[in-house]
Amino acid sequence: MNKPLSLRLDKKTSVIVFLAFAAAYFCSALVRAITATLSPVLTQDFALQARDLGLLAGGYFFGFAATQLPLGTWLDRQGPKRVILYFLSLAVLGCLAFSLATSFTGLLAARVLVGMGVSACLMAPLTGYRRWFDASTLLRANSWMLMTGSLGMLASTLPVQWLMPLLGWRPMFWILALMIVLAMGAIAYAVPQWRVDTSAAASEPPGYAEVWRCPYFRKMAPLAFFNYGGLVAIQTLWAGPWMVQVAAYTPLQAATGLFCINAAMLVTFWGWGMLNPWLAQHGWPADRLLLWGVPLSLVALAANIVLGTSTGWPGWAVFCMASSVMGLAQPAVGTAFRSTLAGRALSGYNLVIFSGIFCVQWGLGLAIDAFAAVGLGPVARFQAAMGVFLCCCVASYAYFASQPGLKVDNHL
Repeated sequence: MNKPLSLRLDKKTSVIVFLAFAAAYFCSALVRAITATLSPVLTQDFALQARDLGLLAGGYFFGFAATQLPLGTWLDRQGPKRVILYFLSLAVLGCLAFSLATSFTGLLAARVLVGMGVSACLMAPLTGYRRWFDASTLLRANSWMLMTGSLGMLASTLPVQWLMPLLGWRPMFWILALMIVLAMGAIAYAVPQWRVDTSAAASEPPGYAEVWRCPYFRKMAPLAFFNYGGLVAIQTLWAGPWMVQVAAYTPLQAATGLFCINAAMLVTFWGWGMLNPWLAQHGWPADRLLLWGVPLSLVALAANIVLGTSTGWPGWAVFCMASSVMGLAQPAVGTAFRSTLAGRALSGYNLVIFSGIFCVQWGLGLAIDAFAAVGLGPVARFQAAMGVFLCCCVASYAYFASQPGLKVDNHL
């Protein structure tokens, strides 16, 4: 499929391209979230403490964040197809290395490599969608890509827990490597070649200076770091340990809880995909939805902290569903810039998100251990750490709400 980039894709081609990218993003989300389900066995096999577990899960996001700046430039110049295939090759190597690791250092290095390898799995399609799809289709495709991610995280819960006694955790990463190879084949076949306008590229200023200077980007950045980053940090890791250590779930019950949380998120993102075009047409842009939606997530988080041992998977499902409004921020940022800068704008924003995920994921582990060191019990140390996180989220929302209503150019 060598369709010229300047043309919109027809409906059939759009569906095929979406499914090919979605297969890769499914694998990305599965390998991202699998540490929450595997945390009990990894903790036992490698004698991990809370800070080790947080660092191990965060290593994925560290590797992910480390590639975002060069990734954005490569996407704008080389196109999503070529870039994502190169990157996914690293993910295959990372999965194989993780399966062979014999120490925490080996696990962490492999986890960082996996994070680097899958770091293009959302930015590559969003960069392509920015040119290939019209505005309403772009919003829907973004939400349904996130829905696909929820499906991948769903697969990382009960299915992984059921396979553990049969396979063990190491062979699961061989299977993941094979799945990524199959997704690479689908992308190589289905995704159009990227045609660069050389005259436009020559006049385009290099680097990220224009992105960082944009007032709208700066307005959205704190929400990306704390609120969006914290959502993913909890969904992909800390909801699991909370259920085991605070709510006294068994590992199987915790895996079931994570399954239910991710199923709820899948349905939520499907709903956003259905509603987004209608909302945009009726005066509900991303900014307005964030202004009204984010406080609901803050209330849900505060309630979970106060309820403590009574907060099981339903409480964290409500928090994640309320926080899903943050998924609207990425396409809003992408359409705030011209299409020749979209890759850098999206990757720059993704860098903020994944830096936040890494910091919140590891930071919660450090805080839990620190509060334990000063004598707080198992429940209180989790509540105190989450309380610090809540304060950061409130501050970032206050900054967002205090900024003037900066207009976003939605012209595609």
